[in-house]
Amino acid sequence: MHDMVLVEKVDAEAELDRLADHYRSAGGTGVKLLNKLGGSAESLLDQLPDPVRQGLTGATEHALWAAIHAAQGSRRAVPDQKPWVNTAVTTAMGAAGGLGGVSTALVELPATTTMLLRSIQGAAAREGFDPAEENVKFDCVRVLSAAGPLSYDDGADLGFFSVRLTLTGPAMQRLIAAVAPRLSVVLGQKLAAQSIPVLGALAGGGTNFVYARYYQQIAHVHFGLRRLAIDADIPHDELVRKLSARM
Repeated sequence: MHDMVLVEKVDAEAELDRLADHYRSAGGTGVKLLNKLGGSAESLLDQLPDPVRQGLTGATEHALWAAIHAAQGSRRAVPDQKPWVNTAVTTAMGAAGGLGGVSTALVELPATTTMLLRSIQGAAAREGFDPAEENVKFDCVRVLSAAGPLSYDDGADLGFFSVRLTLTGPAMQRLIAAVAPRLSVVLGQKLAAQSIPVLGALAGGGTNFVYARYYQQIAHVHFGLRRLAIDADIPHDELVRKLSARM
């Protein structure tokens, strides 16, 4: 019995190392490049026209609702793809959206949000969770409330993994109302980066590449922690503390 417990502990530690690698790789050179091109995450939002900034939360809520329906429907028709395929498709969408600046980027927003959600669902499935289950659907949407790649800093958003949203009433409606304001800031930074003069479609493709990669890695950590809590019978909050110590 003692040996069995020891093996389980070693496996849990190895799995935490793997998840820490996923978290660290959510950042990287792509994020640093976008910050250099577009300025800081905070200053990017100031580059957007006032009407666009004012309408971001509403546009994000619409994009989330469309993404939920489209992502779930597309799962029945198109199986989960490898992460690089999701990233490639999302990058192509961003390049197309960046051709006409903010106006075309806004049109592209729901499609990109859908692809991001599909990639999160794929990460959940790879960790052994069924994206069709209600609690997994909620968690997939909740991953989109992470700080976002342009705000990335080692360990800065680890608190996200231990946050539990309290939902009353129509659950998904409340969830989207809670997630949309934070995601709107992240998507606003993306829109502003796509409107960088001269770079156009290159910036659009680059931002979407970074966003797709970021959310896939965050989803791996989020659902990996859930799976590890079940398999190793270790409290989730304790796993988050252990992961934080590795950052």
